Amino acid sequence: MKKILFFCFLSAFSGILKAQSSEVNLIKSRIVTELFANPADDKQVAQALSHQKEDGSFNNIDYSDLSTTASFPHGRHTSDLAQMAKAFNSSTSTYYKSPLVKDAIIRGLNYWVQKDYVGDNWHDNQITTPTNLINVVVAMGQDLPRDLLDKLKPIIGRANMSASGARPSGDRIVIAGLLAKNMLFLGNETEFNSIIRIIESDMKFANGERGMQQDYSFHHRPDRVNNTISYGYTKFANTYGEWVSYVAGTKFQFSKEKINQLVDYYLDGVYKQLVYGVYEDVGVKNRDITNKSIHQPRGTLEIDRMLAATDYRKKEMEEIKALRKGEGKPKASFAKFFWQTEHFVFQRPNFYTSVRMFSTRNQNMEQPYNGPGKTTAHRADGTNYLSLTGDEYHGIWPVYNWQKISGTTIMQKPELPAAKDIQKEGLTDFVGAVTDDRYGAVAFDFKSPHDLLEAKKSWFFFDEEYVCLGAGIKPKKSLPVYTTINQVLLRSDVRIDQQGQRQSLPKGNRAAEQVKWVLQDRVGYLFPEPTTIHVSNQAEKGRWSDITDQKNISKEIISEDVFSLWFDHGDKINATDIHGKRLLAKAPSYAYIVVPNVSEEALAASSPTNRNIEILANSEQIQAVKQAKLGIVQAAFYQAGSVDIAPGQSLKLGSQGMVMLQMQANKITKMTVSDPSRRLAQVLITLPGLYTANGAYPDKKANKTLWIIDVPQGAYAGKSVTISIP
Repeated sequence: MKKILFFCFLSAFSGILKAQSSEVNLIKSRIVTELFANPADDKQVAQALSHQKEDGSFNNIDYSDLSTTASFPHGRHTSDLAQMAKAFNSSTSTYYKSPLVKDAIIRGLNYWVQKDYVGDNWHDNQITTPTNLINVVVAMGQDLPRDLLDKLKPIIGRANMSASGARPSGDRIVIAGLLAKNMLFLGNETEFNSIIRIIESDMKFANGERGMQQDYSFHHRPDRVNNTISYGYTKFANTYGEWVSYVAGTKFQFSKEKINQLVDYYLDGVYKQLVYGVYEDVGVKNRDITNKSIHQPRGTLEIDRMLAATDYRKKEMEEIKALRKGEGKPKASFAKFFWQTEHFVFQRPNFYTSVRMFSTRNQNMEQPYNGPGKTTAHRADGTNYLSLTGDEYHGIWPVYNWQKISGTTIMQKPELPAAKDIQKEGLTDFVGAVTDDRYGAVAFDFKSPHDLLEAKKSWFFFDEEYVCLGAGIKPKKSLPVYTTINQVLLRSDVRIDQQGQRQSLPKGNRAAEQVKWVLQDRVGYLFPEPTTIHVSNQAEKGRWSDITDQKNISKEIISEDVFSLWFDHGDKINATDIHGKRLLAKAPSYAYIVVPNVSEEALAASSPTNRNIEILANSEQIQAVKQAKLGIVQAAFYQAGSVDIAPGQSLKLGSQGMVMLQMQANKITKMTVSDPSRRLAQVLITLPGLYTANGAYPDKKANKTLWIIDVPQGAYAGKSVTISIP
């Protein structure tokens, strides 16, 4: 089959291109082989043929609307032609060498070059159309008239390095790849080599600008919003890997250094922001969260490309590949903070969770460019999604309450901010995490630019549970404030322990008092003290068209059973009596423990104590948790202060910062420190006991040790530093 395709491809260029080197022909054969790797979609071809008119247009496309919110329906014209071309030269297709299909393709191309549709979105003109037309040319070859090929050249040529979209970002490399294919088509080997070198050089750290960051997250725009799984994966990484594969073993091949850096980016950036490296982490999604999608594992093509190019980190790549093929179970345990992006991920073999935040260093969310994402104003406000299987939130978005986002504390307003007001600068710089790459804690000095609401929010992650704390909740307006623990698809009965009695909740929405724990879909929510909590387990209704400003979106009302669990902090937080005295002695707080993958019996036997959890502090100044079984203490200091970590022992910090201690028999064996504010050069820590190491100054009289620890600077500011203590 490959030989047949290769012959067709070379025939396509005969009489058009000058004689080329065998290496160039090898690259061409790889391109055409990959194009035909998946079978032609005969169903799509049949449908397209049924809609095509005599002039080559299609009667199911509105050619009059070129607006950005129309999603360029014209793209279906060229994509249908590309599918027809693929079918025409696929021996397995019903339409193989069909004169009817050939005529339809030529008529469709003639219509396109006559009209030359240019959309209001540059992407349509510089990427969508050139991609489809190149695929038509590659698939059809000599079966296209020479004069028609000449007319297509300037349209395809809009993908060039001077195009507006070819700025450093995820789109630049896609445009470069299209241009490289065009140079092969035109027979310009010198220019092809120049473009290949541009593509190769794009694998580099962006140093805070657009592109791949030092923590292996990805910024597509100057807003520094996390685009790792969108532009950074599907465009940047996969296009780079595509060309690694195409030019391998030729004089155009990429250096091992660049190929291995791509592997690092996949494993330490992209795959750590996917559930088990396989499924979408919805916490990472931006405006595209309001687009309808299919839940399925990511494919293995990019991994196969890497395994063919290098043995570097081969075992890790093969493990992800096996998971994607359904041939293994997750094994990896890790914690990682993307300090350039304010995003934290945590995985154990049976659960994956993440926390999304923003600060003065990055904006909260993508603008709803071209229509999608108009409900996403609060999706970086400490969002905490949890997955055991990866599909817990799939399809929930039309019925989702966007002011009760999992993990967030949000003022309940009559309506969400307008689409033009979604993207905001952060108002606080103390946003970060402390992690040794296995365990970690997250702190968010939250100040909402939408609601002028403040709160100290933190998360503490361990092997079998994580602890969520909130304190100092202070709204500026007298509206209800909710902290949502989770809003997720309802997959089981909701079991609850209320006043010592276990029961299943009937469908509905209610406030429950004296609740010890709640269980739904193998996830337990445990409260340190019996508390009042709101629980909803009922059908919710909505439409996809409600959550986007795009046109041609389904207005069908759909229904999904949804489970929601939240604290209602009330609307009287700032209320005063007639003398001006505050009715609440202090701002509201909350505390809960999430226990993933737990049975009811195990949860019923749980308490913070027998789970070895001790909340050491939960105030506006310090939030800290101890996991006694693991010997781990994690603390967030919003200002200088101290916290008791054991009887007669305290941890003291001389400034803002975060600390994680690993202890054995009350002796500290490892210390991890970070500066979420990114303001400090050094952190001063006082620990109980006497220690001798670089940066340690023991005080025998007080039986304490002062540590002066240098924290990372520049592009690495916000990264944790770990010290092993003899």
